[in-house]
Amino acid sequence: MNSVPLSAYLVLALILFCIGLYGALTKRNAVIVLISIELMLNAVNINLVAFSKLGTAPSISGQIFTLFTITVAAVEAAVGLAILMSLYNRRKTVNVDEMDQLKH
Repeated sequence: MNSVPLSAYLVLALILFCIGLYGALTKRNAVIVLISIELMLNAVNINLVAFSKLGTAPSISGQIFTLFTITVAAVEAAVGLAILMSLYNRRKTVNVDEMDQLKH
């Protein structure tokens, strides 16, 4: 019925999470940092759905939690981009190293 083992989903989620963590910790562009956070949230979603479907006690609860994390990710992207647009209008940069003070 299902030819893909649970370990394949976990390895994919691990790779996505590591790429997202690397991007969030090393990049200076705030847009790239937001994209990296989205990658990490998607890795969590893959884990939730994989364990919901292929875990020791399969149930729909992992998929319901995934819907909540997708909602949080959408809100995070919208609010984060709105904040970045406001900061860009004030500072003319999206470099996170230059966003360390509240006033200009």
